[in-house]
Amino acid sequence: MEKSLEKEKSIDSKRASEKGPLLDLLIHDLTGPLSVVSTSAASLSQRESRYGPLTDQQKRLIERILRNVRKAQTLLNEMIEISRCEEGLFQKEFFPIEAILKESLLDVLEIHDPQMGEKLSGAKNLEESRTLLENHGIFITITGKYCQSPFCHDHKKIQQILRNLFSNAMKYRRSRVEVCISGEIDLCVSFEDDGVGIPVEEQEAIFERFVRLKDKRHVGIPGLGLGLTGVKALLEAMKGDITLVSREGTGARFMVRIPPLPSP
Repeated sequence: MEKSLEKEKSIDSKRASEKGPLLDLLIHDLTGPLSVVSTSAASLSQRESRYGPLTDQQKRLIERILRNVRKAQTLLNEMIEISRCEEGLFQKEFFPIEAILKESLLDVLEIHDPQMGEKLSGAKNLEESRTLLENHGIFITITGKYCQSPFCHDHKKIQQILRNLFSNAMKYRRSRVEVCISGEIDLCVSFEDDGVGIPVEEQEAIFERFVRLKDKRHVGIPGLGLGLTGVKALLEAMKGDITLVSREGTGARFMVRIPPLPSP
């Protein structure tokens, strides 16, 4: 029995040691081609004087290419951030939560609703943004210390957490998403949708890699089953946590708590 356990530990240790080089290789091999595709597609759409005018259909196809390249680049960047987080690498800085939240919303809306994303990017202040969002069923409440004071942490990792939770809520909502930010010391954020909910027996499994909800009502919803896994991994490395409140037929509410890093 002891030999069997030692063998399993040895296998796990070997896998862990192989993970870093494999991830580095994957990132290296994907970064270059994605950059080339993005640059080439952008040049076609922006330099008609050199390549000739485009039809409306061609413009739409190029925009589709660019959106999907951005999705792939976002996934790649998330892999990098999770890897850095597991190694304890954080970029400490102070930043306003409101600004990071808006960036996260823009990242998601550019994929789910490009026209809405364009309108939001042009909003001058929070009140203008809030009006636009509420017209699309997205409601934001910010209270507590970080309504006015900056938060100290790695803004890329915070943005990744917010982006994934918002994307998840947008995928499964019927018509409404509520985002609440609060906290006096730890940053507390919740995303609540009015979707079909998550059965109790599936609530632990959704944080595992490549797990998708089995409900037939979710068939056709895009995703790889990696977003919540990445969020949980980041939060564990950041000494935070995530909780879920849901039951079938009543929507879902994901709540995260993130302790601040010591001031740089």
